[in-house]
Amino acid sequence: MTALIIEDETAAARNLAAILRTTAPDVEIVATLESVAESIEWLQKNPHPDLLFMDIHLADGDSFRIFDAVEIEAPIIFTTAYDRYALEAFKVNSIDYLLKPLNEADVERALAKLKRLTSTERRNYGSRVRTMASARREREEVFLVHVRDRIIPLQREQIAFCYTSNERVTAYGYDGAAYPLDRTLEMLQSMLPETDFFRANRQFIVARRAVKEIVVWFGSRLALHLTVETPERIIISKARVPEFKAWLKSVHPDE
Repeated sequence: MTALIIEDETAAARNLAAILRTTAPDVEIVATLESVAESIEWLQKNPHPDLLFMDIHLADGDSFRIFDAVEIEAPIIFTTAYDRYALEAFKVNSIDYLLKPLNEADVERALAKLKRLTSTERRNYGSRVRTMASARREREEVFLVHVRDRIIPLQREQIAFCYTSNERVTAYGYDGAAYPLDRTLEMLQSMLPETDFFRANRQFIVARRAVKEIVVWFGSRLALHLTVETPERIIISKARVPEFKAWLKSVHPDE
C-alpha cells in the first residue's frame, strides 16, 4: 500500500512516518507535502497513492481547497488539532480522522477501518469526502464572538478586515469595533467568500468594500488603505500583486 502525507508541521509528519514504520511496515510513503499548492502540483503530476493522510489546516490555507483542483478517489484520513466544525462534519459523514498528537493505537484503528471497506464503500467514502469539502466551502454568514460572559453575533458583512498578531486573531468592523475570534486566519480564509475577502498577507484578510485606496509601494509592492484604521500598514508582496489585481477585476470587470 502506498501513502501520501500532507502535513506542514515537520515534527507531526515525522511522528506519523515513524508510527507507520512501526505499525504498518507494508505502507510505503511516496511523498510528504507541506502546502495546498505543493499538494495540487504533486497530485496533478503523479499517480495517486492508495491512501492519503491530510492535515486540515496547512500553511497556505484549508486543505479542502485541494479538492477544487484535483479529483481524489483514494481514501483520506484527516489529521487535525482540535477543530470542532470539522470533527462534527466527519462524524456526520463517517469519515475517519485523527486528533493530534497522533499515537500508534489511533493510526492502527484508522488503517484497520479502511482495510475493511469494500470497493463500493471506498467509492462512497470518496463521494462523502467531496460532499463534505463542498459543504465546508459554503461560507458562514454569522460568527459568534465570545467576550467574557457574553456571546456577540458578528455578521459577515460587518467585517472590514481580520488581523492576527501574537497568535491572536481579531475581526474589525466598519465602526472600528474589535471582535476577538477563536479561529486562525487560515480557518477564516476558508470560511469567508473569496469574492468579498482577500488574504493580503500573513497578518491580514481584507474585505473588498473596505478598500479605500491602493498605493504603489517600494519594490513593486502595493499598500492598501482601508476605510477604517488598521494596526499596521497592509502590504501586498510583488508576487501577490497580479492575484490581487485579478481579484479586483473579477469584482469590477469594467475597470
